[in-house]
Amino acid sequence: MAAPKKGRKAPGGQGKPGRTLALMLIVMAGLVGGMFWSGETTPRLGIDLAGGTTITLKAEAEPGKESAVNETNMNTAVGIIERRVNGLGVSEAEVQTQGKENIIVNIPKGTNSEQAQKQVGTTAQLFFRPVLNVVPAGPANPEPTGSPSASPSGKPGDKATDGKDKATAPSSSPTTQGRAVTDALKAPSPSPSGAASDQPKAPESPNPAPTPSGAAANPELEKQFAALNCLDPKARSNAGKDAKPEQATVACGKNSVGGWEKYLLGPAEVDGKDVDDAKGVLDPQRGIWIVQMDFTGAGSKKFAKITGKLSQQPSPMNQFAIVLDGEVVSAPQVNQTLSASAEISGSFDQQSAQDLGNILSYGALPLSFEQQSVTTVTAALGGEQLKAGLIAGAIGLALVVIYLVVYYRGLSLVALLSLLASAILTYALMSLLGPAIGFALNLPAVCGAIVAIGITADSFIVYFERIRDEIREGRTLRPAVERAWPRARRTILVSDFVSFLAAAVLFIVTVGKVQGFAFTLGLTTLLDVVVVFFFTKPLMTLLARTKFFAGGHPWSGLDPKRLGAKPPLRRSRRVSAPVHPKEA
Repeated sequence: MAAPKKGRKAPGGQGKPGRTLALMLIVMAGLVGGMFWSGETTPRLGIDLAGGTTITLKAEAEPGKESAVNETNMNTAVGIIERRVNGLGVSEAEVQTQGKENIIVNIPKGTNSEQAQKQVGTTAQLFFRPVLNVVPAGPANPEPTGSPSASPSGKPGDKATDGKDKATAPSSSPTTQGRAVTDALKAPSPSPSGAASDQPKAPESPNPAPTPSGAAANPELEKQFAALNCLDPKARSNAGKDAKPEQATVACGKNSVGGWEKYLLGPAEVDGKDVDDAKGVLDPQRGIWIVQMDFTGAGSKKFAKITGKLSQQPSPMNQFAIVLDGEVVSAPQVNQTLSASAEISGSFDQQSAQDLGNILSYGALPLSFEQQSVTTVTAALGGEQLKAGLIAGAIGLALVVIYLVVYYRGLSLVALLSLLASAILTYALMSLLGPAIGFALNLPAVCGAIVAIGITADSFIVYFERIRDEIREGRTLRPAVERAWPRARRTILVSDFVSFLAAAVLFIVTVGKVQGFAFTLGLTTLLDVVVVFFFTKPLMTLLARTKFFAGGHPWSGLDPKRLGAKPPLRRSRRVSAPVHPKEA
């Protein structure tokens, strides 16, 4: 019989369990250390536990424009809703997409839920308004921007979308603030003559800018413009809040260097729905990013009429403010009469050009939202729910521990240490995933963690029973541990795969709080595999070398007599009788 090769492992054996166990402990220490280093020592709580309002919105496109419900427009809608909610003074609101058609808005406690519902549930309003005056933010009015000696930012260039659209003035007008607007896609159509009543009506502000003939003074609007402080978030949100499209109004916007400016704007001349398409593209001839706009038939007539008038005005009244939900996102300068097609050029980069294009397209392809659900939870009720969830988890864990101790005795130590390792990993990851991906622990997620206790304990039980089956067959503990592992491993992997698949399907097909349950269940299922492979198995291998377990102590849970083990297995050997010399 050939002797076994030196160093050959037993079937299913593990060469260096101590090294594997040490690696697992290092990973656990690293996660816990990262949790304390980041300052996120507790998981972020969801609205149903911390208190607040959760609003689920479903996007609906206009008839014939179903393609408008796409990733780009959904992300644009998220940005708009974030600005609306932030305008309420909320600093920790969360707005995110779920699936292809849903947006979830989580507003923490302390916010008027009715006002929040009104802010996030209405369709975005996009208007093109002529600029009558623009000055730096603040209640005090400095020198008017219409004067050649000063500009809102002190530099050429208008405002930017989110502070990124840095614009430059055309060479023909070195003191203007707006981006150059040229009819690059189509030759400009002749500017039709307009009646005096079509001219923007500007009030006489304390810092008078040149006003078009026929403009009427509006003392009330004058006072609003003089007192407006765009540095105040609440004032920005309320600026021009109740203004109708046909009325002059005030608004706030950012300039090219990210500072706030306040605008005095005339009545809306073009609606966002008049834009047929808009996109940020790279001009191959000039090598710069621009925003191209195409208007509808009715929109092109409106646009030609107003740009014909604006192109004849001095700065800043030759600017056309693009106003989204009461905020000026861009105010390009008009140099000539435009019609069905136009471009906005300036110091764009790819992101800022595409952002402005998305905003204009969003106005052209508006998404209306239907409120699927609105849930408001008080802080007191949230605390009670969290307490109830923790009590339920503690009861479930206690029942599992009692069962393990009574039935498995000494083996329950392995199970309890494995459960502790799983709990540490789960808690650390939940704490770190809060700031990383916005994960919030809600009540369904707590339920998922409670269910995971049973799933994790089930994996230990499968392995322990395989070991005990091997002992019943007459094997000693060390070979029993190694021979039981391959069979238990397959069962554990199949069971966890089914559980993870169910969690993944549930996460994909559901929205709202149910996704918290699915995410937690999937996360804990993956951690179960990690703990069983890299903690439970090497720990069991090491304990099998101790006298308490290897000797089959009655309290080890592996007593051969108690398990009804068969006599030890012995290999039968053929012994050849020596041939006697005389018989030979």
